[in-house]
Amino acid sequence: MQSETHKAAPSGAERWLADRITTAWHLLTGRPVSLYAASVLRIGYGLLYLIFLLREFPHRAEIWGPDSPWTPALARELFEQTGWRSILTLSDSRPYFECCYVLALVTSALFLLGWRTRAMSVLFAVVVCSFHARAIFMTDGGDNLVLLMALYLAFTACGRRWSLDARRARLKAPRADSAPEPAGSLLARQLRASRTTLITVVHNCGMLVIAAQVCLLYGSAGLYKVQGPAWGGGTALHYVLNLELFRPWPALSHFVDEHTLLIAIAGYMTVLLQVAFPFVLFGRLKYPVLVMLLGMHIGIAVLMGLPLFSGAMIVADAVFLPDRFYTLLPHLGRRAAQRRNSRRSVPERAAGSGTVPTQGGPGSKHRAVLPADREDATLAAGPASPQVPPESS
Repeated sequence: MQSETHKAAPSGAERWLADRITTAWHLLTGRPVSLYAASVLRIGYGLLYLIFLLREFPHRAEIWGPDSPWTPALARELFEQTGWRSILTLSDSRPYFECCYVLALVTSALFLLGWRTRAMSVLFAVVVCSFHARAIFMTDGGDNLVLLMALYLAFTACGRRWSLDARRARLKAPRADSAPEPAGSLLARQLRASRTTLITVVHNCGMLVIAAQVCLLYGSAGLYKVQGPAWGGGTALHYVLNLELFRPWPALSHFVDEHTLLIAIAGYMTVLLQVAFPFVLFGRLKYPVLVMLLGMHIGIAVLMGLPLFSGAMIVADAVFLPDRFYTLLPHLGRRAAQRRNSRRSVPERAAGSGTVPTQGGPGSKHRAVLPADREDATLAAGPASPQVPPESS
């Protein structure tokens, strides 16, 4: 009996392990996950980089072009040591740089719109890497995050939703349904199925790497803050608000710095949120945590003047929202539009309704109301004269 029990125990453990492996394999190869989140990342980072290039358009030659103090020759010399590459250093001419800048603008716009997303994602990654490497001493944490996300998004199917590619696929769907299925060999069908599975696996792995990157960023930042006495003592944000380099509005920073208790609470909450973030992703607690992180990043953008970093972090947080959240947004928008239209139609109906002058004498308080689409010839002619009762004989 004991030998049979010992034999049954390993078989149960093996069955449980086999079930877990099968579930993980189906999750990895069954269907692409978080397609809406990937589209949000594409739209967010494409828009951020497009705004960034447009904002720096007047200073483009001094930052990345031939007028930069960090000349293309110095950049190429650094590349030999670091291994970086940039299309901006292939030529020192001004027309070539202007063509590269226009190419970067067009690529960011097309990547944002999702036109030929598979090719545009690779080209967008090349553009971001090239501009990042050309002026690497002028970058910050926001630039580094955009660079990483551009590389990761090149491996995802980020054009399946909310894109021009998705719209084109919807328009082709009715014609594809009516057309007869093309006959092909067994090998061709197997190759198509293998290609679909490979795309699914690469996409799911890319989304997993993006989520792991964000978790690593928050967790390492929180653990780094725990080690310092400034964050432990609650005075870190006081020093941050008094840095001249990160004070776009000194009066606002001074006003916030006057509330010492709130500053201390905000510092402790920042550390707590960043350390706890990787551990709350598998429950509903992640939603209030994401809302608080959103407020934190907005505060960083306003008080410290780091909109690119804050925008990059806000977009990265979108990877943790499920697809049902994004599919619910259009329904909420349509409901809000219907309510607004109904509220507008009520005053219009009230204004269009016809009223009848007082009947039965000047002292009467009753007023007859007719529908707006009904016209009464008797009432239109004017108020009726009061009826005189017949005299009794």
